[in-house]
Amino acid sequence: MSKRILIVEDEPNIVESLSFLLTREGFSVASEKDGAEALAKVRAYLPDLVILDVMLPNRSGFDILRELKTHGPVPRVLMLTAKGQAKDRSNAEELGVDRFMTKPFANAEIIATVKEMLG
Repeated sequence: MSKRILIVEDEPNIVESLSFLLTREGFSVASEKDGAEALAKVRAYLPDLVILDVMLPNRSGFDILRELKTHGPVPRVLMLTAKGQAKDRSNAEELGVDRFMTKPFANAEIIATVKEMLG
């Protein structure tokens, strides 16, 4: 059975690109663009990995991560940010994120990171 990845990202080009790349690598991929809907999608889809953007409509990635850590289930989390600010990285680490990447990133870099995270 292939590993399941949920992309929580509101930028359509990133979602489309990541979905294509990850599906091509054999992963099952779903996506959600709205922060308010992300937790329900995590609970319904039960992903092995969540690729989670910091800035989302209606709820931040930090809010979602905090909620996951409090109420579970807790999949592995790769957090993305466009700004790459030290404060974002620090907040993510405090909340127990598994990995943190700054956009833009090379396709090969994110594929290698996902494969490493999922073993």
